[in-house]
Amino acid sequence: MPTAIVTGPPVPGSSLEGDLRSLGFDVRTAAGAAEAETLLAEVPGEERVALVDTRFVGHLHALRLGLTDPRFPLSAIPGAVTARRTGRQALTRAMARENSATGQGAGNGTLVEGLPDRVAAALDTDVHRPDLGSLVAAVPADPQARNEARQAVAAVDEEAVRLRSAVKARDGFFTTFCVSPYSRHLARWCARRGLTPNQVTTASLLTALIAAGCAATGTRAGFVAAGVLLLGSFVLDCADGQLARYSLQYSTLGAWLDATFDRAKEYAFYAGLALGAARTGDDVWALALGAIILQSCRHVVDFSFAEARTGAGEGPAASLSGRLDRVGWTVWVRRMIVLPIGERWALIAVLTAATTPRVTFWVLLAGCAFAAAYTTAGRVLRSLRGGRADDEAARALADLADGGPLSELLRRPWARGGAAAAALGAVLITGSALVWGAGWQTVLAAVAYVICSAAATGHPLTGRLDWLVPPLFRAAEYGTVLVLAADAEVNGALPAAYGLVSAVAYHHYDTVYRIRGDAGAPSRLLVRAIGGHEGRTLAVAVLAAVLTASGFTVALTALAVAVALVVLAESIRFWVAAHRGGAPAVHDEGEPA
Repeated sequence: MPTAIVTGPPVPGSSLEGDLRSLGFDVRTAAGAAEAETLLAEVPGEERVALVDTRFVGHLHALRLGLTDPRFPLSAIPGAVTARRTGRQALTRAMARENSATGQGAGNGTLVEGLPDRVAAALDTDVHRPDLGSLVAAVPADPQARNEARQAVAAVDEEAVRLRSAVKARDGFFTTFCVSPYSRHLARWCARRGLTPNQVTTASLLTALIAAGCAATGTRAGFVAAGVLLLGSFVLDCADGQLARYSLQYSTLGAWLDATFDRAKEYAFYAGLALGAARTGDDVWALALGAIILQSCRHVVDFSFAEARTGAGEGPAASLSGRLDRVGWTVWVRRMIVLPIGERWALIAVLTAATTPRVTFWVLLAGCAFAAAYTTAGRVLRSLRGGRADDEAARALADLADGGPLSELLRRPWARGGAAAAALGAVLITGSALVWGAGWQTVLAAVAYVICSAAATGHPLTGRLDWLVPPLFRAAEYGTVLVLAADAEVNGALPAAYGLVSAVAYHHYDTVYRIRGDAGAPSRLLVRAIGGHEGRTLAVAVLAAVLTASGFTVALTALAVAVALVVLAESIRFWVAAHRGGAPAVHDEGEPA
């Protein structure tokens, strides 16, 4: 149980101790600074501890924001400071320095006044100070100021502020205006019944899987039900993040589940549409696979560009974006045309209910292709005027590249291929697969792709356009699998390819989430075990050349199962261990993908 040490003599009529207990704190009182230091030392090192000025007046949610957010080692608001396990040493040092500098003694109730604020100011590391907005958090010095602070507290509707803050400050048009106005009330309903964000996330996944099952029936009623359930799943997907913000229930495991379940829901629904179409005699597996390839490549462009940080806020593209930002309606238009998850799922749901799977996929592919071209072009223009990536960004890009043992074997420090070598390799392998299909020409092109991959990553990826290396590798690998599976022209080849690309894409997304959560990329042992992108591409090319079409389908299925088992087992083990080990809580406040 966390401990709150209230410093100073009690204030008649104050609800502070009751508020702290309602937030789950064990409350202890220190009349003097030395006594507060003693009580601080008695709290077990793995528990959260807070110092709170007994004169504090403010909203309960201000205390919640300042003292219970699990994402930050140290946090402070006026009149209170708190430390998680990783911030305890810094808090203890600051307390000792403050007491030593002022010579405060045990039982000294005068000098203890303002101790939490002085300790917060003496901290020698970063301290999170939440934006309280209209919420009140004050330490009045006299009865008149206390009365004014209490009136200010009464004048603000705390619950309305809490509900507003549960919604992302920056989100898509559909989510902002069509979902969040009521999903935040659903989040509050869940909070009052003790539900956790992870439970709501799981409910969203189950709803989407049921939607995929309805789509797989191939009937009009099934498609209508699938569209409605998909929208319901998205409402729950919004509510889980809003519940996390409403109740400050952030966690590393929760962030990972939310991100990975989004991909699982979308891929499962595409598979359901393809199965439903097959029941009516229409084979759209190639379109379904194309949709996840395009979407995955879009995302890795986003992730790589963000990691590279080469897009400086200068140049024509950045200048135009800044001018457009000053015209309100253009902001919403640009957020809509990039098809974030809200707009994308709404589009899929409506088209599923009203049209056929083939129409749904073609419209989705067209929209995603336009969004990909729009965002990638803008980022390329920004990068050409930007600076070079630093060493930390280069390491992240190398991890995102997912090079395996073959690239390591052939890599040479003098190689400076970067994005140009990656683009050449991607054109060679996908072009060969399109022209010659499953043949030895494609195998030779795959060998050339391996060489180009090694050249692309032979030198740190610090160039202005080197953030394009990971998305080029993704497009080459996934596209080769799609083309060779379609070339097989046997039942089951494309579904097997769909499974393989889904498994590999999961590994690539998992790598992103680890880097974003400061957990480090997957171990080299795992990357080597599944071959790296170039090893898998070469293996698929060789299997297509030496096996019959039916044999190739079996091989793709076996490869998909093997990759899925390895990456899922290691990923689950890693994230559960990180959660149990007290890894820093993570919550992504960026725009949804």
